[in-house]
Amino acid sequence: MITHPAYTVDPWSLHERGLQLDMLAQSESVFALSNGHIGWRGNLDEGEPHGLPGSYLNGVHELRPLPYAEAGYGYPESGQSVINVTNGKIIRLLVDDEPFDLRYGTLRSHERTLDLRSGLLHRVCEWTSPSGRTVRVRSTRLVAFSERAIAAIRFEVEAVDAEVRLVVQSELVANEALPQGSGDPRATSAITAPLVAEEDFAAGMRLRLVHTTERSRLRVAAAADHLVEGPAETQTSSESDADVSRLTVTSQVAPGQSLRLTKFVSYGWSAERSLPSVRDQVDAALAGARSTGWEQLLAQQRSYLDDFWEHADVEVDGDPQIQQAVRFGLFHALQAGARGEGRAIPAKGLTGSGYDGHCFWDTEAFVLPVLTYTHPEAVADVLRWRQNTLPAARDRALQLGLRGATFPWRTVTGSECSAYWPAGTAAFHINADVADAVTTYVSATGDEDFARDTGVEILVETARLWSSLGQTDADGTFHIDGVTGPDEYSALVDDNVFTNLMARSNLRTAVAAVQRYPEQAAALGVSAEETTAWRLAADRTHIPYNADLDVHEQHAGFTRHEKWDFAETRADQYPLLLHYPYFDLYRKQVVKQADLVLAMYKCGDLFSDQEKRRNFAYYEALTVRDSSLSACCQAIMAAEVGHVDLAYAYLGEAALMDLDDLENNTRDGLHIASLAGSWLALVAGFGGMRQKGATLTFAPRLPGQLSRLAFKVQTRGRCLRVEIDSSAVTYTLTSGEPLGIVHDGTQLTVSTTRSPRMPLVAPAPEPAPEQPEGRRPAQRP
Repeated sequence: MITHPAYTVDPWSLHERGLQLDMLAQSESVFALSNGHIGWRGNLDEGEPHGLPGSYLNGVHELRPLPYAEAGYGYPESGQSVINVTNGKIIRLLVDDEPFDLRYGTLRSHERTLDLRSGLLHRVCEWTSPSGRTVRVRSTRLVAFSERAIAAIRFEVEAVDAEVRLVVQSELVANEALPQGSGDPRATSAITAPLVAEEDFAAGMRLRLVHTTERSRLRVAAAADHLVEGPAETQTSSESDADVSRLTVTSQVAPGQSLRLTKFVSYGWSAERSLPSVRDQVDAALAGARSTGWEQLLAQQRSYLDDFWEHADVEVDGDPQIQQAVRFGLFHALQAGARGEGRAIPAKGLTGSGYDGHCFWDTEAFVLPVLTYTHPEAVADVLRWRQNTLPAARDRALQLGLRGATFPWRTVTGSECSAYWPAGTAAFHINADVADAVTTYVSATGDEDFARDTGVEILVETARLWSSLGQTDADGTFHIDGVTGPDEYSALVDDNVFTNLMARSNLRTAVAAVQRYPEQAAALGVSAEETTAWRLAADRTHIPYNADLDVHEQHAGFTRHEKWDFAETRADQYPLLLHYPYFDLYRKQVVKQADLVLAMYKCGDLFSDQEKRRNFAYYEALTVRDSSLSACCQAIMAAEVGHVDLAYAYLGEAALMDLDDLENNTRDGLHIASLAGSWLALVAGFGGMRQKGATLTFAPRLPGQLSRLAFKVQTRGRCLRVEIDSSAVTYTLTSGEPLGIVHDGTQLTVSTTRSPRMPLVAPAPEPAPEQPEGRRPAQRP
């Protein structure tokens, strides 16, 4: 999309000229607004044409049966799918009784702009109806960061060349018709009419609908209130039925005059509260928004984002596309988690229904590391959600014959709803990913209250899982068998290196947490014998290595497998999972996404520099990147081992995943982890940033295509700015007490009055590694 002539490259916005009907669904995803609680896709105000209607509330889902050809013990009985809740975006317009529909008449101009600094979606268009009446329509839309339950729209229609009779219909609409599913497993399972009407209301300027979901029994309410400004003869009326509540505004407007409608929408839902309670909740939120007013809502939105960008901005000189893309990615990562408050961050955020709205390991492995350094409050909320789901995770562990907790591979509520065991449920590394997110958050923030009240319980229960899942052989070596690592083209394997190393870290941090917080450990029933067993398992964890090839094995026996025949694989046969049987993928050396390479990033101190270089080259030749999670990991490690130009190419792939629709599924929602990955590629890759205990370390390098890279990170109550140019790196503390950091092995102290400037050390040149035929990343211009 970003390369389409309709889109311009701007450092602080995404701007579209004209209406591109062939890319409408993709544009709805990239123009989506959210605050982590409410999600509105970027559908046109009038509702049609559309690609995929979408209004979402985080956690609101419907259950659906999971059929199996053959039942199996431990298989989840039902799935969970995010649903399209009541649509409060719709504002229909009739011009002299002709519907404002951009497929008819003459569209003279059409522009949309997503402003990343104000958090607003602006639209302006000029349209001539089939009968020759021209109007100019302007709208501004927001989903509020300051008031969690509120979204709002200002909609204005101006008569351009003649007096016109305007009819504006502002609606709440439930159970909209959705397009049929595509059959792609990455898409959603469409559920027809998931909402059962409980109450409808319309009086004066106010509208309300209350529904419940049939199977999950969630009660969902939406309400709207309006301000109308227009000629003196403007009239209003309202009506409602089970699935539509509507305010109708009619006015006769002379050339140069306008009719303006300001619409406030509130949402609420509950699995437990009564209809009157949920109704009162949305009415109260609506009253608060009316009291705040439109202008103040805009001011609060700008203030919230000013504070975010003050502590999180990334500046890239030399590549305007990457500059736009990394801010776009940060904005959507923020939107995904800002006001989730006790809910998950789904893989698509609240931008679409892809993956059924499920949360995966993507959140802890890719999104939370970014928010830890840019918006840490959201990270604490997501990890508290994981803690709140521990009862379901404990039950799942018991069902599988294990101790501790088994976090689900994919979920909305915290219970497992993946119907495919090898590439899903067996990926127990999710436990270690959650534990790693806890450890990173505590190390980066120093949040002792969180560490005591939330962290200990998560670390203990995840450690218990590893001690029961693994087994010790006759010589005392600890093995973890029959699991799936990050590479889903290798399933049910023994001693996956990523899983084993992350489990080892999990076990050790659990021991440290128990020692630091003995009272909490005692309440969890942790014994001295248990912590001793954890320590021994961590110390004796097996890490497979092929001495003949001088590389680590992704898992035991991986390098013995036959290599995939890349030369005979056509470009249109990727992703492989849609064109080849899994059994064939499982028995070949082919890697869907970074696995051992990710282990070298997450557990870098456990590999020597030479091991990293050899491992990277070996697995680079096998990795096909059939997952959007891969490019950023490969960028990070390519930069570390000295392949800076290759890292830059992978950065482009991660950053432009949705802006260029590289996987042809942006229509289903954005790839939030890949968007976050663009920050990781810049900060952890070219910035070389690593969290080692309470200390941040840096090993910067800069590709020749960039003249400067600057970024800010929050750490332990401070804000640190790192600026890299072609010859040196400058560390500046913009707020907080003096901070100790490490630059290329040298310890430094940074303060608000002392900004060390250190030389930029170029990595030693290395021979360029090979990629599978046809899978080399596109070079940046």
